[in-house]
Amino acid sequence: MFAFAGAALSPGFSSSLYAAEDAYSGLKLGIASYSLRKFGRSPAIKMVKELNTPYINIKEFHLPYSSSPDELANGRAEFGRAGLKITGGGTINLQKEDAADIRRYFDYAKACGMPLMVVAPTVKTVPMIEKIAIEYNIKVAIHNHGPEDRHFPTPQSALKLVKNMHPLMGLCIDVGHTARTGVDVVESIAEAGTRLLDMHIKDLRELLEKGSQCIVGEGKMPVVKIFSQLRKMNFQGGVMLEYEIEADDPLPGMQRSFAYMRGVLAGMGA
Repeated sequence: MFAFAGAALSPGFSSSLYAAEDAYSGLKLGIASYSLRKFGRSPAIKMVKELNTPYINIKEFHLPYSSSPDELANGRAEFGRAGLKITGGGTINLQKEDAADIRRYFDYAKACGMPLMVVAPTVKTVPMIEKIAIEYNIKVAIHNHGPEDRHFPTPQSALKLVKNMHPLMGLCIDVGHTARTGVDVVESIAEAGTRLLDMHIKDLRELLEKGSQCIVGEGKMPVVKIFSQLRKMNFQGGVMLEYEIEADDPLPGMQRSFAYMRGVLAGMGA
């Protein structure tokens, strides 16, 4: 269904886009493009650049599964020309017990230049996913989706399954969904250790309430402790803002979220 096509970063890309977080602590703050789901690829790219980060995890809205190989190549190139670095893609649903179906999403990820797939699998599909991940040499991070997720509600539920698998297999901890299950977010990150491959960051005014998401820094999420733990672990993955509120006008809230997170990192660097 998909064919691989390469697209390098723009030769004129300015290192100034690599924002303060790298200089202060090595953490890579980026964007989960689901945050910009109401916008097409070009305006979404423009907004990511306004946030002054090169890191993006692409949701299917901005590189559709239904695209032809040429369309995927052109889309990937558009991100590259803008100086953006594709850190991964997802969340990708891999719940069909069919190796051919799973493989086509790996073909998609390869064509898009995704080194990592954030996935929503089942216990039964994970062994198939592991075999194909090794074949493609693409990292796979299981995303936990909170109390409503009958497969992987918590990071611990996914960690139990992947802890003895190939190193390509790991977790994408969503701190909002994790907090809503009542487990300790910081302890969950520490428990994941090297299996933590990616992270979705957000904030909640009430940690057990799904509908209380807010600008990062205005809720009860222990962001300082989270970043301190990630720094202690020398975490090399992406810390991707997934801003699920204010879908029609997300940029102001995302800018304030980044300002807060960069302030935290600046304090850590000082």
